[in-house]
Amino acid sequence: MKLRTLTLGLLSASALAFTAHAESITIATVNNGDMVRMQKLTEDFTKANPDIQLNWVTLEENVLRERVTTDIATKGGQYDVMTIGTYEVPIWAKQSWLLPLDKLGDDYDVKDIIPAIAGGLSVDGKLYAAPFYGESSFVMYRKDLMDKAGLKMPDAPTWDFIKQAADKMTDRANGVNGICLRGKAGWGENMAFLTAMSNSFGARWFDENWKPQFDQPEWKNTLQFYVDLMKADGPDGASSNGFNENLALFQQGKCGMWIDATVAASFVSDPKNSTVADKVGYALAPDNGLGKRGNWLWAWSLAIPAGTQKADAAEKFVSWATSKHYAELVASKEGWANVPPGTRSSLYANAEYQKAAPFAKMTLDSINAADPTHPTVKPVPYVGVQFVAIPEFQGLGTTVGQLFSAALAGQSSVDDALKQAQDAATAAMTEGGYIK
Repeated sequence: MKLRTLTLGLLSASALAFTAHAESITIATVNNGDMVRMQKLTEDFTKANPDIQLNWVTLEENVLRERVTTDIATKGGQYDVMTIGTYEVPIWAKQSWLLPLDKLGDDYDVKDIIPAIAGGLSVDGKLYAAPFYGESSFVMYRKDLMDKAGLKMPDAPTWDFIKQAADKMTDRANGVNGICLRGKAGWGENMAFLTAMSNSFGARWFDENWKPQFDQPEWKNTLQFYVDLMKADGPDGASSNGFNENLALFQQGKCGMWIDATVAASFVSDPKNSTVADKVGYALAPDNGLGKRGNWLWAWSLAIPAGTQKADAAEKFVSWATSKHYAELVASKEGWANVPPGTRSSLYANAEYQKAAPFAKMTLDSINAADPTHPTVKPVPYVGVQFVAIPEFQGLGTTVGQLFSAALAGQSSVDDALKQAQDAATAAMTEGGYIK
């Protein structure tokens, strides 16, 4: 009995000693399904790295952004790994707030990251965040309604074709809207869609000297086309609809077409949740023949704040969570269709993934069609496709989004909305010191 007690005591002492020497890192992340799954699978990481303990802070998206922004700007040091987006990375990297990821390991294969995604997470050729999943946007459409309209969706449609198809597919008597698009105000809601759309119309937020461009004909053409299209063929109350609202409408069979995030494809094609799962086709976002398509580019990514004292342990975790090995781990547990999409070229060359995800090729083509370093037809001083990578954009983008949502709702004219957007952008750029 004494020997057993002594043995247990020694084991307890060893465990305490190990705990004392284990390095603990804190990870701030968003509360979506992919990140929740990652937390459930971290035993794979801790087995390989028993000297590293993981502490999780899982937050709703808006709260996450607020917390990590405050922490990194004030050098609070609460987090060792942060989940941030394509918008934050170039801004924070230029402020020297993030560490470059140059110790991801020999087998990590940085070159396998899809170039468009890597480009949005790099500054001066250095990667400052590793993508956990990526997305663009494309057209999701009802093949049966397209056939009924006597039309065939091109793989690369124009906006004129989208308008023609929406007109023919709209069937108010049966509750079918020809098209559903974001109208809810917000820099990440309607302005994500409208900024990407404006690129294909030749518009830009600012010229080379940071002068706002909402008083130019390209923006007038963009917003007028959008408002007219939605009034003729969109759902009632469209100015209140964001991603989730339009997803529900499409799944219920109430949209002929929907242009939105590529990650929506798995939802609209899921027979458990979508009444039209077997009727969905996919096409690239539309263009106007100017060389740019109306699709965006985004990646939820893992980055390491410059203030951490545990950079090596943090980079080991980032490497694991964004590796090929992790994709294979998810596939083995959840199936290939649930592997985080949009980050690695090798995933899209995988025959098993292609079979599980019929939208895979169009997703990759959409991502590759976006260029965050040259997002517009005319030259601009900024990077970012559906956003402008400057600190002022978050507030300004929401203000402009509110103005454009009001125009869609009929509360103001297109001309008035554009004039107010020009005034708001000019004030923001002047206050920020971009223009005099």
